[in-house]
Amino acid sequence: MDANDDLNEATEHAKEPFDKKVAVTMAIIAALLAIDSVTAHIFSTEELLAQQKASDQWSFYQAKDIRRYDAEIAVDMLKLMKGEGVDDRLKHYTDNAEKYDKDRAEIQAEAKALEAERDEKGHKALSLEIGEVFLEVGIVFASLAILSKRRLVWGLSMISAAVGVAVACTALFVK
Repeated sequence: MDANDDLNEATEHAKEPFDKKVAVTMAIIAALLAIDSVTAHIFSTEELLAQQKASDQWSFYQAKDIRRYDAEIAVDMLKLMKGEGVDDRLKHYTDNAEKYDKDRAEIQAEAKALEAERDEKGHKALSLEIGEVFLEVGIVFASLAILSKRRLVWGLSMISAAVGVAVACTALFVK
């Protein structure tokens, strides 16, 4: 047999109703796979962005902590020196230390919120990626169904795809 004979044979098989149905199923699964894959990539990107923002917040928190500590050192030094105009400077540095403490609490809360967002996006991305695996397996079973002409294998492809869609939907609709 040459390539033309193989092509003609494949064309004849494709005209069979079973093959057409499986091919349509395969196309639908492939479209769902593409949607799932793109959505998973979006959530993965958002997860990374949230992680970067959280890291930035923790760096900001650390900078405020260093400033607060510096202010406390200045207060201690001025207490030891206790000379002219020292009381004004002492109040200034005490106020700064209190301000930095307040700022740190706000920054810490925001950093923790960003970490929670990161974790949520990561969980969603993982669910979508697991759904992607089931959709890919569905395509493999659909291909096998065409080759083997077995309805059971076709049914397995649809079940696998349905599981993939269900798992992916948990990422989108369940918090």
